[in-house]
Amino acid sequence: MNKTLSYISIWACILIAGMGCSEQPVPTVQSSIDLNTAMSGDTTGYERAIGVRDLTFPDDFGPHPSFKTEWWYFTGNVDDEEGRRFGYELTLFRSALSPDRVQEDLSDSSLLVGADSGWSSSQLYMGHFSLANVDGFATNEDPAFYAFERFGRGAKGLAGAQATPFRVWLDHWSADGSGDGLFPIRVRAEEDGIAIDFTLSSSKPIVLQGDKGFDQKGAGVGNASYYYSFTRMNTEGTIRINDQSTSVTGYSWKDHEWSTSALDDNQEGWDWFALQLSDNREIMFYVIRESGGSMGAFTNGTLVEADGTTTSLKKEDVLLEVTDTWKSPHSGATYPSGWVLQVPAYGIDLAIQPLLKDQELNVSVRYWEGAVSIDGKNGLTGRGYVELTGYR
Repeated sequence: MNKTLSYISIWACILIAGMGCSEQPVPTVQSSIDLNTAMSGDTTGYERAIGVRDLTFPDDFGPHPSFKTEWWYFTGNVDDEEGRRFGYELTLFRSALSPDRVQEDLSDSSLLVGADSGWSSSQLYMGHFSLANVDGFATNEDPAFYAFERFGRGAKGLAGAQATPFRVWLDHWSADGSGDGLFPIRVRAEEDGIAIDFTLSSSKPIVLQGDKGFDQKGAGVGNASYYYSFTRMNTEGTIRINDQSTSVTGYSWKDHEWSTSALDDNQEGWDWFALQLSDNREIMFYVIRESGGSMGAFTNGTLVEADGTTTSLKKEDVLLEVTDTWKSPHSGATYPSGWVLQVPAYGIDLAIQPLLKDQELNVSVRYWEGAVSIDGKNGLTGRGYVELTGYR
């Protein structure tokens, strides 16, 4: 699920900054918008996800401007030759400002992909870039977590997205494909002396989440998204922290999702897991939390087998127990910080721990998104990413 329902719609930038969207990184936010407030707003006139439709590629690698929000999401766990561990996130969001304006722009696709067509555009972009320096590379063995936010409008080449060749970018943060296909993808970001430059190649086929890519999130008509993933991508490249660089290898995960949705009134956030196991299986599982923290009816996920075949996971298929919590010194929010996740029918019993406790992104809407380690029964291990939203 990950960024499902657009937890950080780019219009939040306007509400917070009060002066439009900057093309500069945003400093640490001292006061954040409530999740439900940030996800509210009029959805009239936008296209809605109302049922299964055929996803076609490469077209659906690109943008869907008639939907209100969309995101391209990359996370990964990589190690250098010394065994030092790193986790990274690069997510690029697109948000439409007005359905009327989107319809006007549809006759001029250059506006939709951020080409040099003037300042006028119905599309705004936001990016989040974070790096977990788990073992203290270049910081005298002190672990560190770095997180940045950036905004831009989809005009003058500042930001945009396109299907062929695949590209999504926000200034110098970008994910670039190759030719008519998607892979290899080059993922790059740099801010305040922190930089990644990775090449990603897929080792597993595409996964259409939910029902053939249609993923229902709530009871209301259109409270859903179109959602696909690449759950295991071989990753190699470099990480730079200030003036020191190191070569790394590992695995990444890619989600692409688009929707015109908001949380139901009784939904307050979600816990999302992207787990890559040592037996070459992956698990995507998300819990939509209802008021009071209970597991909602639209909780679900996917088990991806080693050969790429998939099995849907329903709420009743998965047992999830929180084993620890962590209180943020930045926001005061208390997050889960350890889990046991079991899928009894498939013999899966996993203990999940953050590689760093503090992987909270202090951005427009604070949330926790971090690299985790996995220790399971029968020698099963792994790494992954977890996202936690709506906690106070």
